Amino acid sequence: PLKVLTEGMDDDLKRRFLITHFFNPPRYMRLMEIITDASTDPGAEDRIRAFTDVQMGKSVVTAKDTPGFIANRIGTFWLHAAVTEAIRQGIGVEEADAVLGRPAGIPRTGIFGLLDLVGLDLMPHVLSSLEHALPDTDPFHALGKAPELLQKMIDDGYTGRKGKGGFYRLNTESGDKVKEAIDLQPGVYGPAQRPKLAAAAVAKKGGLRATLEHDSAEGRYARSVLVPTLAYAAALVPEIADNPEAVDRAMRLGYNWKVGPFELIDKLGPAWLAETLSKDSRPVPPLLSAVGAGTFYRVEGGRLQHFTGENYEDVQRPDGVLLLEDIKRSSRPIARNMSSTLWDLGDGVACLEFTSKMNSLNPFIVRMMNKAVRELPGRGFKAMVIHNEGSNFSVGANIAMLMYGAKLRLWPFIRWVLKSGQDTFARLKYAPFPIVGAPSGMALGGGCEVLLHCDAIEAHAETYIGLVEAGVGIVPGWGGCKELLGRWTLSKDRAGGPMPPVMKAFETIAMAQVSKSAMEARDLLFLRPGDGVVMNRDRVLASAKARALEMAKDYKAPEPVELRLPGPTGRTALDLGVRDFISKGIASPHDGVIAHELAFVLSGGETDVLDIVSEDRVLELERDAIIRLAHTPQTRARVEHMLKQGKPLRN
Repeated sequence: PLKVLTEGMDDDLKRRFLITHFFNPPRYMRLMEIITDASTDPGAEDRIRAFTDVQMGKSVVTAKDTPGFIANRIGTFWLHAAVTEAIRQGIGVEEADAVLGRPAGIPRTGIFGLLDLVGLDLMPHVLSSLEHALPDTDPFHALGKAPELLQKMIDDGYTGRKGKGGFYRLNTESGDKVKEAIDLQPGVYGPAQRPKLAAAAVAKKGGLRATLEHDSAEGRYARSVLVPTLAYAAALVPEIADNPEAVDRAMRLGYNWKVGPFELIDKLGPAWLAETLSKDSRPVPPLLSAVGAGTFYRVEGGRLQHFTGENYEDVQRPDGVLLLEDIKRSSRPIARNMSSTLWDLGDGVACLEFTSKMNSLNPFIVRMMNKAVRELPGRGFKAMVIHNEGSNFSVGANIAMLMYGAKLRLWPFIRWVLKSGQDTFARLKYAPFPIVGAPSGMALGGGCEVLLHCDAIEAHAETYIGLVEAGVGIVPGWGGCKELLGRWTLSKDRAGGPMPPVMKAFETIAMAQVSKSAMEARDLLFLRPGDGVVMNRDRVLASAKARALEMAKDYKAPEPVELRLPGPTGRTALDLGVRDFISKGIASPHDGVIAHELAFVLSGGETDVLDIVSEDRVLELERDAIIRLAHTPQTRARVEHMLKQGKPLRN
């Protein structure tokens, strides 16, 4: 506790002393819980909040000075209940993860996979700490001690992913790695199953409540874990946090829940949960009784509000935070189709949002891009931001169209798809108003090409950008080759002559290099020196809007880059290097075919080093290369494998 930590300190130090709690790994986990008391200097608190928010990119949540802060107090209860009830009820780890996973919106790892990731050896320490720190009346004690199986697994070296395995492990049989799961009763491993449970399936139509009400062993198990966990969370406000929003944000960011406990209660219905607790002879938390037939969240006047126990208050955002979800609550879209939406951010700035599965690019998004360039100036807009709040900015173009065209040998159709995408991206680049990309997560393939055609980028620090088309057997086809060539040609850091830009672009694309951060994206020239990197994901949109407004003051569209490329001699040099890779087993024969086509594009085809190669000519070479590659069975196999398995095929 803070009062214990500050014992013996002089008043000056005590005023500047506060508790911060980060989640591991700190680079990726966005939650930072902060604890202060009445003696804390507000200025010191403000400085820490600002630094961790803006410079470190954390979402700062105020916690009360209680054991486990917010996230670990609820998260540990949830994990302990899940393991204890699974053992008691004879539920397998695969079934438990399936029924508590997607229906409740918890991490893809599931309960037991999450424990493997965190480390089983940490659990006894955390459980013991809370057991000693919490009062005897706390419902946590009703869950009992750590299961004996857990300690046995730890003693045997099964501490999770950092050890020999955990509830899941990878075993090698006949040279192949096989995923196995432990049977919680005898404690022995067997092949991991992917159970199809009726209790989980009903959630698709009936929501989480249908799962919890399902008359099956798995349904009863889910209910025995989630109902007490949600009741526990409701009972802890205001003990551990001032309001439900702080609890929900802590669980979303600290445990990667898609929605927090109170958001889950709203999905179930607070009245339903209260009735269920009463039927089970469990106490109904005062906050749950107070909300009655209402909900913990509501939208009033376009603003999100949360229940305080007596009334509703607006959910507060820190200064400098602009969220698209808030824009959506308070306004109607400018335009919308099946895969994209145009929003008004105010001040004459529009926002193009992708809404397709995994934000993959398709004809609907291409159509909306054209509509935006064509119509926004006439509607009084002076700039546009491309942004969405999905896990990833865009994983690339929908390659199912390529597979469809190649199977039916519809080469004119494939050429049309390529040309229409190239023309659209060119319109983005040469639009009469500035366009700023605002990505986070992955921006791969076509998603990367969108950003390459933006006037500027304001990227979240954890943005992973790359032209990965070689993995599906093709080359970038919507201007990626052309743009990367142009950037390296204009780079002040490149060596002289026509070959260095070609070699840099070739290395990046042929090896399907993906930046491990936005900063590394600068090294690969996916980001230019003047592009911004924003540490806090919640500040990306505001930063991009500000950048767009600044550029709009005296905006002039860029001039096309005139390229001088080495032609056949450069292509031959690149081919020789690839052949060496193939002979050493580093690259496959079809990797060589793809690399040869890429070399043909980047070297300018049959051009001479004295000739000027236009952007349109490079785009034509991109189209020709993809058509030739689409004729090969190896490329079609790569595309099909990616569509079915979700990972690249090396053939």
